Amino acid sequence: MATKIRLARGGSKKRPHYAIVVSDSRMPRDGRFLEKLGTYNPLLAKDSEDRIKLDLDRAKHWLDQGAQPTDRVARFLEAAGVREKATRANMKKAEPGKKATARAAEKAAKAAAPAEAE
Repeated sequence: MATKIRLARGGSKKRPHYAIVVSDSRMPRDGRFLEKLGTYNPLLAKDSEDRIKLDLDRAKHWLDQGAQPTDRVARFLEAAGVREKATRANMKKAEPGKKATARAAEKAAKAAAPAEAE
């Protein structure tokens, strides 16, 4: 059975609260799970102890059994020191496109022209 360590959402609308669970990869996000490993409350401050609560021993056990963590859970495990920090591809989504780059260059040239004239 292919298992995943992932987040299961709870809480009300605009007030998310997540459970960190181990589940069969074929089950839905908030569906049946094998074991609850901890909780994650994104509304708390980043330095709060209660933001992420995780049973590290059980997480190690499931990783040894072959469970694959999702990206977010992998970051939690890396911060806790259970997993080695993975290198991630820095996608270029934030970079402007060709037209925006051309407009910026044109605008910079116009701003530089009056400065050179003086």
